[in-house]
Amino acid sequence: MDLQVAINVFIDTEFTDFADPQLISIGMASETGEEFYAEIPYDLQHCSEFVKETVLPMLGYASEAEMTKDDLREKIARWLRITRPRHGVLRICYDYQTDWDLFVEAMGGQIPTWCIGRLVADRINELLRREYHQQNCLPEHHALNDARANRYAFQESLIH
Repeated sequence: MDLQVAINVFIDTEFTDFADPQLISIGMASETGEEFYAEIPYDLQHCSEFVKETVLPMLGYASEAEMTKDDLREKIARWLRITRPRHGVLRICYDYQTDWDLFVEAMGGQIPTWCIGRLVADRINELLRREYHQQNCLPEHHALNDARANRYAFQESLIH
């Protein structure tokens, strides 16, 4: 029997607002330790007050993370190929539908067949998620911090 190896990749995004979300940053953290983070240009006029006050001040600290939308697609695709187990699949785990939608948009709608979206909101232990942020002194609402926190707080058998 041919068993396919699957790895969970936790994804989080920051975006302009809820009414018309436009990607600002994306973070991905695999259960095997690989990480990806990127920031792309955004229109300040489309940002909510919350985003202006909370999200934007956390941007710009990693110059290598700044890229264009076109570069983003290429760099995500390369990272996914590197992270993928040989002949295996990546489960792209998200806790909010907009994260998945913005990931698909960032990829130009071209998601590799070996990447499978997986809604895991009901598998994230909120106490553990908060604990991760507190223990590591990492603020919430930063895409990579939140992806890491979700990876830490994920429990396959969590039932509400």
